[in-house]
Amino acid sequence: MEAKHLQSMFELIDFGFFNETKIQEIVKGVSEMNVPIYRANRKLVATKNGGLENSSPLVFNPSWNREGPRVQGMRFKYPSVSGVKLPRDEKDIAFMSVLELGELIKTRQITSKELVRIYLKQLKRYNHVLEAVVTYTEELAYKQAKEADDLLSQGTYLGPLHGIPYGLKDIVAVPGYKTTWGSTSFKDQVLDFEAWVYKRLKASGAVLVAKLVTGSLAYDDIWFGGRTRNPWNIEEFSTGSSAGPAASTSAGMVPFAIGSETAGSMTYPAARCGITALRPTFGSVGRTGVMSISESLDKLGPFCRTAADCAVILDIIKGKDPDDPSSRNIAFEDPFSVDITKLTVGYTKDADMKVVEVLGSKGVNMVPFELNYTVDSVQGILNFTMDVDMLAHFDEWQRTGQDDLYEAQDQWPVELRRTRVVTAVDYIQAQRARGKLIREVEKSFTVDAFVGNVTDWEKVCMGNLVGLPVLVIPTGFKNISDPPTNSCRRRTTTNAGIYAPPERDHIALALGMAYQSVTDAHRKQPPIDDLGPEDSIPNPPRALIPPRKLHL
Repeated sequence: MEAKHLQSMFELIDFGFFNETKIQEIVKGVSEMNVPIYRANRKLVATKNGGLENSSPLVFNPSWNREGPRVQGMRFKYPSVSGVKLPRDEKDIAFMSVLELGELIKTRQITSKELVRIYLKQLKRYNHVLEAVVTYTEELAYKQAKEADDLLSQGTYLGPLHGIPYGLKDIVAVPGYKTTWGSTSFKDQVLDFEAWVYKRLKASGAVLVAKLVTGSLAYDDIWFGGRTRNPWNIEEFSTGSSAGPAASTSAGMVPFAIGSETAGSMTYPAARCGITALRPTFGSVGRTGVMSISESLDKLGPFCRTAADCAVILDIIKGKDPDDPSSRNIAFEDPFSVDITKLTVGYTKDADMKVVEVLGSKGVNMVPFELNYTVDSVQGILNFTMDVDMLAHFDEWQRTGQDDLYEAQDQWPVELRRTRVVTAVDYIQAQRARGKLIREVEKSFTVDAFVGNVTDWEKVCMGNLVGLPVLVIPTGFKNISDPPTNSCRRRTTTNAGIYAPPERDHIALALGMAYQSVTDAHRKQPPIDDLGPEDSIPNPPRALIPPRKLHL
């Protein structure tokens, strides 16, 4: 290659400080040493896609260690929900909380088999509208339901998830069923091993009824079978790659679901679909058997009807996964025992003031608050971290041209081609900048928690880089923009995020439970396709949600 072409290439990646002699030296060294090492390493660890094997020994631990080591906590003490009666209408049953359904099972007012029938009916009734299901696990569901019912008849009760149906985002491996990662390239893939989170839920007696939509390779809401819609306004899409879990829980198709987040994949769809969700502290839930984007960013968490349900699910799935080096036994305190009147909680300028007022009325000390940090490249740090890790996990996919089949060409294909020229030095510099951000956020986080906008992209990037937990809670509704009639049943949901320091998920959960104890937005049922006589959705719809964009 001519020297001028090499010089231009080096300038493209900000290496213009090398003269011609040094460039020729670099080219010789790369050819003789670097390329053979690249190829040897790829042969060792990069022939399989998805990051399911050969995890990095470099482990991110978000703990701030403010109070020193704490004794591993016991299981949470769930509140009593005695007196729950079986509704006559099956639709009302479908929208009950996990704790309420658990009481119905425990008191034998309903069987797990009956619940499976109800939720499969809901899934099949609305999936053609919402495009939220990849695979029904009907045979497995009835088998697991029978096991749960038989155990109960023998006097064995496994706890609040005993016999409760649920769904999994389709990046989680379940033997005997496809795990498609939402992608055309992997739509026939079967991984015949159990993901750690699936093992935990199965051991608790929970019953899997469906593999739910993930955006293709866990990006946005577009997948090989369509694009998942928002039950509160089916003209809109649900946004975020945990689209299926969010939409299905919101629509009463499952009482809870497990999703994942690397950068907004839980918070965005939970907010759009008006559902409660917990993005937990990084490392609190094991990820073995789950497609990986970034080993230092990926998290699994629950979508539920209530904050109390999120606490129950966290209690079941948390803990050390022996095959996930990033997972830990975190000593969460019991969220059901937190005295919120002893907390000082901040609220940012973009916070939903309804939440501030309600928590204040419950005795919480609410104060104005802003996180202050000098790092001004948060979104860029997130992109370098996420995209480099993702490309390492899907190196073979790109090299063999499978990215040409990707469902949204302006998403992963473009990002990962650009990522191919991120240098190792600049990746490490991004991690050093991430460390600076973490230290500054820790110093600035002077409250027990804070309430803020949960879909602000800067907060999404910052929170995921630092490892902060956040609870998404629905707060109300407003009219959709440009409604066709005054009687339009479709709504735009409003929401808030309750952010806590790492390993203080119990604080966010306790505050969410306090808010929901005197409000009812989380109990409302969306119209889905019950639009009313004077409403209709144009085809194609007017409302288009653009893919995630980087704003430096």
